Amino acid sequence: MRTSRKVFLALIAVTLVTLLMYYGADRRWTGSRFDLGPCYGRAAGPKAKRTNVAFLKTHKTAGSTVQNILFRFAERNGLSVALPKQQYCHTFNYPKAFSAHWVHPHTLAPNIISNHMRFNGAEVRRLMPADAHYVTILREPAAMFESLFGYYGQHAQAFRSVPGGSLDVFLEHPLRYYRPQDKRSNFARNTLTHDLGGDKDRPATDAAYARSFAAQVERVFSLVMIAEYFDQSLVLLRHLLSWDLEDLVYVKLNMRVASSKRRLTPDLADKIRRWNWIDAHLYDHFNASLWRRLSALGSACVEREVRLLHAAQEKLLRSCFGGRRPLPSLAGKIQNKNLRPWQPNAKVGILGYNLPANLSGGLSSSTQDLCLKLIMPEIQYTKILLRSQSLRYCQNHQHCSPTSLSVQ
Repeated sequence: MRTSRKVFLALIAVTLVTLLMYYGADRRWTGSRFDLGPCYGRAAGPKAKRTNVAFLKTHKTAGSTVQNILFRFAERNGLSVALPKQQYCHTFNYPKAFSAHWVHPHTLAPNIISNHMRFNGAEVRRLMPADAHYVTILREPAAMFESLFGYYGQHAQAFRSVPGGSLDVFLEHPLRYYRPQDKRSNFARNTLTHDLGGDKDRPATDAAYARSFAAQVERVFSLVMIAEYFDQSLVLLRHLLSWDLEDLVYVKLNMRVASSKRRLTPDLADKIRRWNWIDAHLYDHFNASLWRRLSALGSACVEREVRLLHAAQEKLLRSCFGGRRPLPSLAGKIQNKNLRPWQPNAKVGILGYNLPANLSGGLSSSTQDLCLKLIMPEIQYTKILLRSQSLRYCQNHQHCSPTSLSVQ
């Protein structure tokens, strides 16, 4: 009897040691695995991570930050990311409707797609696995349009033709400057609608179109994130994909300096929403949908996961940046070209990050790479990812030359 009891106690001890080793293992930047308890989900026990994701990266909506999360997840898990052919740089020939012919052949049979495109459901479904989850992100239209106007002010014909580059002047008589056929008109009206594959120039009297288009988007996309509630949206994304919170750590990318931003009056914001009326309907529809889903999950669970996400981010950032949070820097002052974001024009200041000179001190090579990729802008990361996937592809195919790339 005593022998049986000793064996039983020994088994318990071994089990406890195993659990402690697993949960207390040195994870360098995340520390111990987060105990999410009942917030994990209604099904008992963790689920296998879902790895097939089609993310529609919309413009000026924090899409670059989501894309960076997906790129890093793909690299850590040996997944394939669909990337554009080199002649299209970092987009799938945007603003044209997406075609699978624009995907680089060395990145075919992908698990993830996330570079800019104009959504074409039939073509994306032809490319992606049947069980892929479709995700996108929206932003409040007034704030988004102000950002578009500043960011593309020297590129979109509708904005360039406005006297003094004034947002107020444009909104007084937008049809005086806007022509649907003009270059980059997709940035000057209902940009979210255009990115999602809809008709940005549908007349404002056609309210039925906005409702039917929102319903169409809802049928296709498993999750529509909202930029203003980014962390809460990540909680829903984690539950959708059964990922760990550690998979979702991020820093904000492609931000403008405060001096490049315009504070909107209520009157100006209302004019923007009326001009971008389909986008406004989409945003209101999916913002309400987001909060219904968060309510169903439970506010206590959502708040707990957001706190744990912030804790994981804080630990990683302090590990990467010498015990403190990173300070954004103007693009022109960033020495490392791999970390310098694209600046659309001299009037718009875009922020990026510098890594400390002593990054290698005490960090493993894998953690150093994680720190670098965490703050890497989209254009450079796309090029590096294409190079690595091309090398992997050519290892398995004869008569293949890896794609040769130079970063900026």
